[in-house]
Amino acid sequence: MSEDRICVGSLGGAFGVRGEVRLKSFCAEPEDIGTYGPLWNEDGSRQFIVGITGAVSGGFAAVIDGVRSKEEADALKGVKLYADRDALPSLPDDEYYHADLIGLTVVDTGGVEVGRVSAVLNHGAGDLLEVSGPGLRSPALIPFTLAAVPTVDLAAGRVIIDPPEGALPE
Repeated sequence: MSEDRICVGSLGGAFGVRGEVRLKSFCAEPEDIGTYGPLWNEDGSRQFIVGITGAVSGGFAAVIDGVRSKEEADALKGVKLYADRDALPSLPDDEYYHADLIGLTVVDTGGVEVGRVSAVLNHGAGDLLEVSGPGLRSPALIPFTLAAVPTVDLAAGRVIIDPPEGALPE
């Protein structure tokens, strides 16, 4: 995936019989997904022009140019949608796109390298950084809060963590 694109949503298959799809938005303002211009599949080989038609449980109903049947909509189930980075809004200093955090080196407050951010997860109670590294038996989950992650330095490619007791497997 190009670093020039950010994952902003995914398709969940057909909604109805006339080619509408279920659309899940990963955007801070979910309805904004329809305003980021053409969206792309993961490898950039297919472009999607999306129009939101209404809210449904867990997301939106939407039309996609060229998709006219339930079968065509169902064939898109699971496709992740990516927007060009320059079409997305600029973020305040204390906010980050998940794609910018993945791969950053993770060090503790003493400067000891712990691993790398392997994923950013959110199960409803806030973001968690998944940290993987050779010294960890299993990935560690660090709350992405100011207390647990006091420094994010994108320019240096690292985050400094002060994890809660027991967050790092021993």
